[in-house]
Amino acid sequence: MMKKETLFKNKRVLIVGLARSGFACAQLLSKASVKVRVSDNQRNLMIEEHALTLTRMGIEIEIGSHTKDFCQQADIVVVSPGVSNTAWPIVWAQEKNIPIISEIEVGWLFCPCPIIAITGSTGKTTTTTLIGKVLAEAGFSVIVCGNIGTPFCQEVTRATQDSIVVLEVSSFQLEYIDKFCPHIAVLTNISRNHLDRYASMEEYVAAKKRIFMNQKAGDFALLNAKDNYTNEMLKDIRAKIRLFTSGNGLNMNEAAVMEVCRIMGISEEVALKVFKTFGGIEHRMEEVATIKGVRFINDSKATTAESCLWALENILSPVLLICGGRDKGVDYKMVASKANNKVKTAFLIGEAREKIAKAFAGKIPFCECSSLEEAVEQAFNKANPGDVILLSPMCSSFDMFLDYEHRGKAFKKIVFKLKDRLGQFV
Repeated sequence: MMKKETLFKNKRVLIVGLARSGFACAQLLSKASVKVRVSDNQRNLMIEEHALTLTRMGIEIEIGSHTKDFCQQADIVVVSPGVSNTAWPIVWAQEKNIPIISEIEVGWLFCPCPIIAITGSTGKTTTTTLIGKVLAEAGFSVIVCGNIGTPFCQEVTRATQDSIVVLEVSSFQLEYIDKFCPHIAVLTNISRNHLDRYASMEEYVAAKKRIFMNQKAGDFALLNAKDNYTNEMLKDIRAKIRLFTSGNGLNMNEAAVMEVCRIMGISEEVALKVFKTFGGIEHRMEEVATIKGVRFINDSKATTAESCLWALENILSPVLLICGGRDKGVDYKMVASKANNKVKTAFLIGEAREKIAKAFAGKIPFCECSSLEEAVEQAFNKANPGDVILLSPMCSSFDMFLDYEHRGKAFKKIVFKLKDRLGQFV
């Protein structure tokens, strides 16, 4: 009997959340003849479209609220990564000892092939992307998915025994794994992050550490040799431990990829070829346009102070910084103290703008803006030829946007609109 049949046989499954992950999970389980229903307390165009599609498949849906009558008819709860731990169905399931699992646990149950899973506070998307490209260059059949954009449950149907899944996973997704076990688990680093969800750094670190919890002696655990939390994790890891570090022309992300290559028997030459031609990822230090000598860079994926600092350190020009969004407990003073000579003015948006203003006071000149569009306009008005306008938010996007991709695309749309308006003067 396959692992998915063992868990779901004669069980009623409630999926909480109807964004991309929940939608993909519901389709996967329904097609496997599992009794599924979905509840989401939000109501927007995407959720309504997903609800209509699933209703046509015969799946019971409720949106706009979580109701007791609907949610209590479940033997297993699957939680999407964006759902709060305080959501009523999660609290109810915990009180009743109803099993709660994440969408990546479901994907793993259906997965017929080895998984390389990557997590970390920063660098995980770049590392995931590079691993996928290197494996493909080496001739492997690769599926890249997860937190990087495409849900695991959506892509797992393409996997065969000869495939390799390269899976980016977040701390939220790791919270509710049960038996999820990647053959290779990579932890890029840990820094102060998501303290809007976790009560302490210790709780956040514990969530990240779960990526290793089901690994056995035949698996591999890759950790950052320079990370402050690595040493205290090592004693509890049962897999073969490999430490990576930057050097010999490799940055930390590339060093992690090279360690994966050694495990997979891929030559360094293949990896170096990919590194040389790698053009980066969308929303991470993405060059958008140059208008009247002013460069616009989209770094919407930078949701930590460390990511923002990395961006600032890799830009040689004076910067007008657009930042803010929903606060995650990030230490904004880190940027104020280390980047005050690089940032000419900061333009603060979103729910966190007052908190960032307090951290920047006396260090970095700033002004608060009511929207991203206003921030772009004001930044451009203050910019000189040779300057860079950088969107590097240090915050999550959920106060104003669906996700960091939505925020990045909105930024690019505003910039292109500005360029079109100026027309011949650009």
